[in-house]
Amino acid sequence: MTLAEIFCEREKETLSPYAFLTCNTKGRDYPYVPCQNRTEFQRDRDRIIHSKAFRRLMHKTQVFLFPVDEHYRTRLTHTLEVTQIARIICRALMLNEDLCEAAALGHDLGHTPFGHAGEQVMQECFDPEFTHYKQSVRVVEKLERDGAGLNLTWEVRDGILNHAGDCVASTLEGRIIKFADRIAYINHDIDDACRAGILKIEDIPKSIIDVVGKRHGERINTMVTAVIDASKDKPDISITPEVGQAMDDLRSFLFEAVYRNPIAKGEEAKAKVMLRELFSYFVKYPEKMPEFYYKNTKNEPVERCVCDYISSMTDRYAIDIFKSIFVPSVWQKPSEEY
Repeated sequence: MTLAEIFCEREKETLSPYAFLTCNTKGRDYPYVPCQNRTEFQRDRDRIIHSKAFRRLMHKTQVFLFPVDEHYRTRLTHTLEVTQIARIICRALMLNEDLCEAAALGHDLGHTPFGHAGEQVMQECFDPEFTHYKQSVRVVEKLERDGAGLNLTWEVRDGILNHAGDCVASTLEGRIIKFADRIAYINHDIDDACRAGILKIEDIPKSIIDVVGKRHGERINTMVTAVIDASKDKPDISITPEVGQAMDDLRSFLFEAVYRNPIAKGEEAKAKVMLRELFSYFVKYPEKMPEFYYKNTKNEPVERCVCDYISSMTDRYAIDIFKSIFVPSVWQKPSEEY
C-alpha cells in the first residue's frame, strides 16, 4: 500500500461516522495522476499554500487599510488563524482535518484589495452578485497557474464557496469554516482595534464579557468549546445558544464600534474612489492590463476580466498602479553625460 492508501484506511478506522472520507471525494475537474504520499485533500492544501493568490493575501487589508504597523492582521494572518481554529474544532469532532484545513486556507483567496470596501466597489462597477467567496472559487478554478487553475477537489471548492452568509457547505468539515472564520475575525479585530486605540476591552458590554470572557485567548477557547459541545456526535455543526447569542451581540457591537468607526475606516472612501477609477480605466484600455487578463478578454466580457485583475491586486499594488496612471511624475532634467 502507498502512504496515501494507508492514510485513507486510517480515516475509515478512526474518524467519526459523520466525517467525510477522502476515498469518497467527487474528484477533480481534470484528469490527474494520484500522489503516493498524500491524500487528495492534503494535496489540495499544498496547492493552495504554493499558489500566488495565497501569497498575495500578505498585503491585503483585513480591517485597517494598508497598515504600517506590522502587528495588525492582514488577510493572510486572518486566514492562518481561521485555519488553526478550524483544525482544532475538526480534530475534536473526529472529522477529516485535511479537508477542513484545505478549505480554510483557500476561503479568502478571491478577496479584493482594501477588504470589503473593494468588494463593494466590484459589486457597484461589475456585478451586484459579486462576492469574495465566489471569486475565491474562480481563482482556484480559472485564474491560478495562468488560467489552468489549481484543479482542486469538489469538496474543497464547496467549502470555500459556502463559508459565508446563508450558504451551507455539503460537508461538516466545510461548515466548520463559517464558525472558525467568525470566531477568528471577531476576536482578532478586537485585538487590533485595541492596539489602534479606538476600543478598550472595558467598552464591550459586560453581558457579553460575562459569557465569552475578557482575554483574547479565553474568548476564543469559549467559542471553540461551544461549537464542539453543540456539534459532538451530531450530523451538523452548530454552537451552544448562550455563546452563539453572545457572539452575535459581540459582532453587532463591533460593527458600530470598529467596522464603521471613522478612525478605522477614514481612508476607505479614498480607496473606493481609487478602485472605481482603475476599473473605468482598464475597461476603456484593457490592453493596459497584464497580458494574462487582456488575453482573457477574447473569451469573456472585458468587465469580467477587469474585475479579476483588480480583485487580484494587493493594497500596495493598487496604490502603485493608480499613481502610475493618474498621478504625474515630477520632471527632472536628464543628467549630463560625461
